[in-house]
Order: sequence, then structure tokens, then C-alpha cells
Amino acid sequence: MLFSKQTISVKATALFSSLFEDYLDQSEKVKPFYSDHIYKKDFAAYLEKHSFSEVNRPALVKALQTQAGTVNNTSSASLKNITLLKQSTTYTVTTGHQLCLFTGPLYFIYKIVSAINLCETLKQNFPGKHFVPVYWMATEDHDFEEINHVHVFGKKVSWESTQKGSVGEFKTEGLTEVIAELKTILGDNENSKELIHLFEKTYSEQHNLADATRYLVNALFGEYGLVTLDGNDANLKALFKEEFKKDIFGLIPFNEVNQTIHELKKHYSAQVTPREINVFYKGKGIRERIEKKGERFAVLNSEINFSKGELEELIENNPEKLSPNVVLRPLYQQKILPNVAYVGGPGELAYWLEYKNMFDAFKISMPILIPRNFVMLLDKASQIKLQKLNLNTEDLFKDGEALVKQLIKTQHNDINLEEAKNQLAKLYSKITETVVSIDKTLGGTAEAEKQKAINGLAAIEQKINKALKQKSESDVNQIWSLKEKLFPKNSSQERYDNFSMYYAKYGKEFIPNLMKELNYDLEKFEYTVLKEN
Repeated sequence: MLFSKQTISVKATALFSSLFEDYLDQSEKVKPFYSDHIYKKDFAAYLEKHSFSEVNRPALVKALQTQAGTVNNTSSASLKNITLLKQSTTYTVTTGHQLCLFTGPLYFIYKIVSAINLCETLKQNFPGKHFVPVYWMATEDHDFEEINHVHVFGKKVSWESTQKGSVGEFKTEGLTEVIAELKTILGDNENSKELIHLFEKTYSEQHNLADATRYLVNALFGEYGLVTLDGNDANLKALFKEEFKKDIFGLIPFNEVNQTIHELKKHYSAQVTPREINVFYKGKGIRERIEKKGERFAVLNSEINFSKGELEELIENNPEKLSPNVVLRPLYQQKILPNVAYVGGPGELAYWLEYKNMFDAFKISMPILIPRNFVMLLDKASQIKLQKLNLNTEDLFKDGEALVKQLIKTQHNDINLEEAKNQLAKLYSKITETVVSIDKTLGGTAEAEKQKAINGLAAIEQKINKALKQKSESDVNQIWSLKEKLFPKNSSQERYDNFSMYYAKYGKEFIPNLMKELNYDLEKFEYTVLKEN
């Protein structure tokens, strides 16, 4: 095996918000904002309560089969899972993400691995039911700047394009040069050549970003039966007509989510804020918000506008021209899928917690919110550095300056000016008492002298620390080197590095090893450190 696994409590990493930590701890402050939690007994209760009888399974299966046929590498395992969705005892576990170039940051991979492994765990715990992992492609997203680059070995590789509108419809032209740049960074070992070949097939043979992403995800995860879903589908959006109407004309999500946010803000900050209308108008090269202006509904940054009747007609006949925003998309997902769990990061789970009232108002099942696996990859060189510095894995999550101080204190434990400061303060307190008993007006002078003396000690302490840092310069540099490797640009490794740098090293075994190690325990949830063997 490539890795050995160590788990750490989520709190010990100090990487997460209080809302996320409180959610994991099932704090009373968070309980009003979800229905069922993440453990086996909660899934048992959820499956008992929710039959998903309202889901149009034939329409869903037909749409997924059509989508699967848009690329030529959909696996037999994925096609089998799509067919399984016809059965009332089959459920989905969904994760979603943007169409990031070359899959973007590492956690794109971890999210999908998490969804697949959760399905395996649920199948083991509920053997009479089937669970299908779904990757929901955010094809309608229009934030190109968020997805057009990756970081590989510290270098930024970017795709420049002047295309506008939903990124899933972007043509893949111009990516040949980007792949050539990536090739020079990855080098020419066999693993790199294999991956570059996959990228070339992905982005040259598929003509838009949605199909390219589907092809790439199929190549990496198809053998595990992953089903890739594109919400930008006329037949699927036809199932969501009534919800579009209730948002645009009834403002139900706006009212319900704001009510939840009001309660949530008593303890936490809000992740997203709903708009009165949470729907975009989507056309060729355009995805813009709809706003009500007077008696008409205007598409921002365009000349397009509708009367109420015209917009109702559009919803009825061309729902594919409408696109849900971050508030409405989860509702859309749950309307069309028999979905028991959503696998996401802390930011995603934070905004889902704003939606319980909305789901209740629409009488649609809110899923169980499952944190994805959070992972640090620790190579042999980093482990050796840790050992030499007498640090443990948990130390890596401490602030860099704190680690440097810890190192210096360990190497020079005979230095203790804090005690000297305390003794000096006590001495001056006695002097002040004596001075004040003779002349009260001299108290201020005595206090000033005391502070001057303590400040003098603090200055000496700073100079000593500086001298010790210089003596320990090599070890200090090792600490900062470790921090930069594992938390590049003050971000976590999984939110910065692209998986290609690890595939170049580990090859085809990388993802199967992740699949083996990132399994779910339905009794506890912890942070994962994978140590290279």
C-alpha cells in the first residue's frame, strides 16, 4: 500500500469554523437547522421516513442514460447504477463541484471518493437497499476565473478564454497549449505521460467543457459506478417548473431562507444570502439574474425582459432557459433525485444549513449533510523532517510562529524570562507599597519604573529569541519549508495542489489507494493524514 492512515480530531486541526465543529458535535445550537445527522442510527431513521415516492424515476433514468451517451467512456458499472435507479429501493449519494480545469484542487478528488465510499458503507449497513454515487457537474456556473487554473508544484497553469456564459458550454479550444505547459512541469516519467495522454484525449476529443469533465471523471472513477449528472437538461428542468414559479412569483425561498438566517445569526454568520428571485436566465453566451422591475421581469445586463404571462409561458415551454442559483440548486437536486446524503465541504454544509425551512415549505426531502473526507498527504521526506525536529503530526496544524517558539523552547529550555518578569513585577509591587506608604504622590513614578523594567526584560527576551533563532536557523527553515509544502500560500494542501503532481509520483495506484483509506465510519468523523510508506 502507498499510505498508512492516521486520524486526528477535527477540532485539533483548528482549520474549521465553529458552525462546522458544532454541527459535528450535534450542538443544541445547530440542531434546528437539519433533520437527521451523520451516524448510522440517523440514516436508519431517514430511510424509514423518506420513500422518495414523488421522484420521477423513469424521467431521471432516461435523462441520465441520454447524458451518459454523450461520451464514449461511460462504464458498464455506471450504466448498471443508472438502471438500478428505476427501483424504489435505490437511493443516491451526491456530491457537486465546478468544472475545474484538470479537476482543480485535490479536494475535487476527495469529494468524489467520499461519495463513492459512503455508498459502500451504507450498502454494508443497509444490505436490502442500493446506493448510487452521483457527481453533480456545475455546468451552469459562470465564474470562469474560479475554474480556469491549477497549481502544480507551486506553478500556476491557466487557460485564458474570452467565452461568456455557462462554463459547461465553453468550447475547449486553446487547451492544447495549456496541456503542453503542464507537460513541461510534470516531466516525462511514465505516470506523467499517461496522465498527459488522458488530458489530451479529454480536452481535444470532447468539444465543450461539460463533456470533457464528464469524460475525465469517467476515466478516473467509472469503474466504481459513479454517475455523472448535468443539471443543465431540458427534461430534468421540466420536473422543476412549479418550484421555479414559486421562487419567481411567490418568493418562497427568499422568505424561508431569510427566516432561517435570522435564527442562525444568533450564533453564527450566514454563508449565503438569498435574493428575491433566485433564478438566472440562460441563453447562448449569457447567464444573468432575473429581477422584478415594476411590473416586468428584467434579465440584468441585457435588453431581455418579460411580463408575468411571458415568463410563465417560458417556464412552461422552455424551462431549460432558466438556471437555479446557489439557493435553489439544492432544491432542484432533491426534487429530481432520491438523494439521502449530500457530501460537501464546510462552506457547502454551512449554506445547506440555511435551507431546512425552505425544504419543509416545498415538502421536499432535505438530505443528510455529510462532510467530505479532509486529507493531508505526508510524504516520506516530510515525515523525516518531522522526526528530526521532534514534532508530531498534530504539531503541523499549529501556527508557524508558534512552532518556531516551541522548537526554540525545546532546544534551549534553560531560558525562562517569563518567571523573571513575574519576580520583577512582585519586587516592584513591594517597592511601590513602601514608596506609597511614605508619599502617595510617588506611586505613579514607582509604577512607571516598574513598567520600564519589565519592558527592558521584554526587549532582552526579543534579542535572546532572535539570537536563538539564528542559532536554530536550519531547523527554523525546515519548519517553514514544511508549512509551505503542506499549507501552500496559507491554504491547505487539498485546496491548492492539483492531483496531477501526485499521479505523476504514484501513478494508477493513487486513486485506488485513496479509495481504500478514505472509508466512512458511521459512528465518528475525523480528519485524515495519509503517510507515505
